[in-house]
Amino acid sequence: MSRMSSAKALDLIKNADLIDLGVMASKRKRELHPKKITSFIVDRNINYTNVCWVDCKFCAFYRHAGADDAYVLSFEEIGKKIEELLDIGGTQILFQGGVHPKLKIEWYEDLVEWISTNYPTITIHGFSAIEIDYIAKISKISYKEVLERLHVKGLFSIPGAGAEILSDGVRDIIAPKKLDTEDWIDVHRQAHKIGIKSTATMMFGTVERDEDIVEHWEHIRNLQDETGGFRAYIMWSFQSANTKLLQEYPNIKKQSSNRYLRLLAISRLYLDNFKNIQSSWVTQGSYIGQLALMFGANDLGSTMMEENVVSAAGVQNKMNQEEMIKLIRDIGEYPAKRDTAYNILERF
Repeated sequence: MSRMSSAKALDLIKNADLIDLGVMASKRKRELHPKKITSFIVDRNINYTNVCWVDCKFCAFYRHAGADDAYVLSFEEIGKKIEELLDIGGTQILFQGGVHPKLKIEWYEDLVEWISTNYPTITIHGFSAIEIDYIAKISKISYKEVLERLHVKGLFSIPGAGAEILSDGVRDIIAPKKLDTEDWIDVHRQAHKIGIKSTATMMFGTVERDEDIVEHWEHIRNLQDETGGFRAYIMWSFQSANTKLLQEYPNIKKQSSNRYLRLLAISRLYLDNFKNIQSSWVTQGSYIGQLALMFGANDLGSTMMEENVVSAAGVQNKMNQEEMIKLIRDIGEYPAKRDTAYNILERF
């Protein structure tokens, strides 16, 4: 099968019939996942702090240090959240925070070691590229050293958050204080080199053009060619409520389900070196999340016991394990619970 060019991907975004895209994406998905297993994970988002100096215009979650509702969770508070997750059979914490201006590498080392020691069955899928970037800067060490020191303490997986759109023209508008495209890619490159796997994400629906979306895909496909270190690709649409970006750009429109499914299907065709693509039911709702399984996604994501960032932007969708199993069975596929590495733990 010849590799899809960026020009072809752009043409499909602009011109392809949605149903045709679904057929093509489903065919490619079936080539990669012939047993018709659709997976999900039982996990919890833990946002260890909401203090952040980066001031992303698309974020409604962050607070500045000193704000009345600013917080940094204690290790004991984090432990209580993990114990609640263990009680429902969870295996992973998606562990992210704001970019706190005073937390250095030693704090993160102590935290990862504490979790790994006290909760050895829990995988920490934690610390986005922007967090790694700032830890490196404030601690005056390299990305590689940050990652190596956290790896030794028990970090084996990092999320793709902070990517938004990997096109600097877009990044300069929506998050000018954030690391640029080259540095985001390099954080993941350095992680992959030492055996820390990661995910790649994309948030669309702000000020980007179709060309920027294809550029984003090209960056992550190229790095996957180089390292093979991405476990999955996840995309979601910008949630605008309570954000500065909507105030500055009031013409930004809510992204349609058509747009989401169109981009998802093309990503399945273009990202030919990604085995796993996740449905974003958290932003799209459960039924579009289910439909995404017919447009290339093979994973329904997380039951997400706790979610704070998207809900701060006015969107609250919830789903438990039983609901996920039902949605997957409804389209004739076989539900299975997985771990962070996409190993199947239990079939239903």
